[in-house]
Amino acid sequence: MDMQIVTETLRGKVGEQSGLNAILKFDCGVDGVAIIDARATPNTVDNIDREADCTVALPLATLADLLTGALNPTTGFMMGKFKVSGDMSVALKLQRVV
Repeated sequence: MDMQIVTETLRGKVGEQSGLNAILKFDCGVDGVAIIDARATPNTVDNIDREADCTVALPLATLADLLTGALNPTTGFMMGKFKVSGDMSVALKLQRVV
């Protein structure tokens, strides 16, 4: 799964109102970023890097696993598959989206 497919998949999952009420960044390093702006109405998903309330740093393959359901977010975090920085309450709401 490439970043374009990840972005489209996130758009479908987030919809117009995700309930996150924050800006969440998935930082995949050299592969790019996916930003969910859940403060905007309707919610938006794009690849323009900017400040976020919460950042999830992970490889693109791990993000793809989260989006396809191959990896549970809680399990992935506990196993150290990704790192979360910023507002942890936003990260906890992540299960609503992925």
